[in-house]
Amino acid sequence: MSEIIEFFGGIGILTKNVWKELFQRPMNINLIIDQVFQIGYRSLPIVIVTAVSTGMVMTLQFGLGLERFGGTLYVPRIITVSILREMGPVFSALMIAARVGAGIASEIGSMVVTQQIDAIRALGTSPIKKIVIPRLLACIISVPLLIGIANLVGFLGGLYVGVFELKLDPEFYILKAINNLQVGDYFSGFGKSFFFAIFIAVSSCYFGMTVKDGTKGVGLATTKAVVFSSILILVGDFFLTKLFWVFEKWA
Repeated sequence: MSEIIEFFGGIGILTKNVWKELFQRPMNINLIIDQVFQIGYRSLPIVIVTAVSTGMVMTLQFGLGLERFGGTLYVPRIITVSILREMGPVFSALMIAARVGAGIASEIGSMVVTQQIDAIRALGTSPIKKIVIPRLLACIISVPLLIGIANLVGFLGGLYVGVFELKLDPEFYILKAINNLQVGDYFSGFGKSFFFAIFIAVSSCYFGMTVKDGTKGVGLATTKAVVFSSILILVGDFFLTKLFWVFEKWA
């Protein structure tokens, strides 16, 4: 329990420091671009594999299940909404948390162990400005783009199974999926991606910056970064879903 309280307290302090220095110059554009490449481009293959597999498996499962009740025609609508609202954003964010969260925590933790963070402070530069903020902004840029790609790829995976396994007409599948969609179906999942990006970046940077006990601490921080960011994504998904549902109801 004390560890959880310490985590949220540390996250709060780190978030306050990030917000304090976020709009100060210089912006370190080159560092942000490099992190976008590391976080976004290099995460693309695993996100695509996850998304297409999720779309294909969900379509097959729903198709076979609804076939007994004559509900196969409803598969395109169910799959598309499920991917856009939940499966695409959540599964993609979890995979990104596993890859990127571990990478950020281990990289920053290694810098702490080798006293590079202390050297940055000695040179009069803020580690928050130099290390944390570029990774946070890169996550905020990359994660929504990756989730948007995941939604498209997941839909195509579902389309493939719907056509070749469930014997649905491709034009019918596409029209059924698109015509029944609402704006809220897309923005509900896309809006969550920004929060997921913050969960991943802030958690990973926090555990990396607080590494203790040398190289052993780096491994422990890496594990904690993945676990805590994944938990924040899963728990946060519930509250974000409820929040967006309230917004849609009012709209």
